[in-house]
Amino acid sequence: MTFLDKLERTFGRFAIPGLIRYIVALNALVFILCKMNPGYANLLVLDPGLVMQGQVWRLVSWIFLPTTNNFLWIIFYLMFTFWAGDTLEATWGTFRLNLYYFLGMIGAAISAFLFGMSAGNYLLTFSLLLALATIAPNMEILFFFFPLKLKWVALIGLIPWLLMFVTGGIGAQAMILVCLLNYFLFFGPKVLRNMRDNRNTATRRAKFEAAKLPVSETLHRCSVCGITEVTAPNADFRVAEDGNEYCLLHLPQQKA
Repeated sequence: MTFLDKLERTFGRFAIPGLIRYIVALNALVFILCKMNPGYANLLVLDPGLVMQGQVWRLVSWIFLPTTNNFLWIIFYLMFTFWAGDTLEATWGTFRLNLYYFLGMIGAAISAFLFGMSAGNYLLTFSLLLALATIAPNMEILFFFFPLKLKWVALIGLIPWLLMFVTGGIGAQAMILVCLLNYFLFFGPKVLRNMRDNRNTATRRAKFEAAKLPVSETLHRCSVCGITEVTAPNADFRVAEDGNEYCLLHLPQQKA
């Protein structure tokens, strides 16, 4: 039984079925409220200073903030989040999806408190895509009406974060890594295990191939210099009158 199995047996009854559906619905509601009153978003953002002053709801409310003000884009974003949540819940089960999402929230909160910056909903939702692309890389979705495999969609989405990681300095690097804490905790051990298994397999294969090539067993060997058809593929060998085999360079002269 794995550690996750033990956690699920202990805390599985507290998991929220359809968690991502509720989050999508509240994202849609907050989007409408922000359109009516743009200042409403200021009450929900993850601000460590205000949290320390007692506004603890901000530790959760930021996940309901939409990632865009564009009406068409928010529909696409919410539809994708809804689908990703349902797919992961059907694959993992309710508890594992809950744990994955809450770990992402914790990572974002840690980043905000320690580094003064957080990617908010962007990386949290992107972590759902990364999980799906890792589990089913060849699954296809319609990306702006073009069928694309999930692994390519994830790579496209990863480009701006990679650029920020390379150019943004240590603060941005730490923020990205911590905000993707859920992904690394879920998939990091498996990646390390696969790397170790691949290395062990390559070592065993090399030993097996070496065992199949006993260099001492050759058909021809010069009695003087010791070369064989393996060490000198272009050499010619002859058997002399004394019954020994020689290369042409060391072949004894025959008696007249």
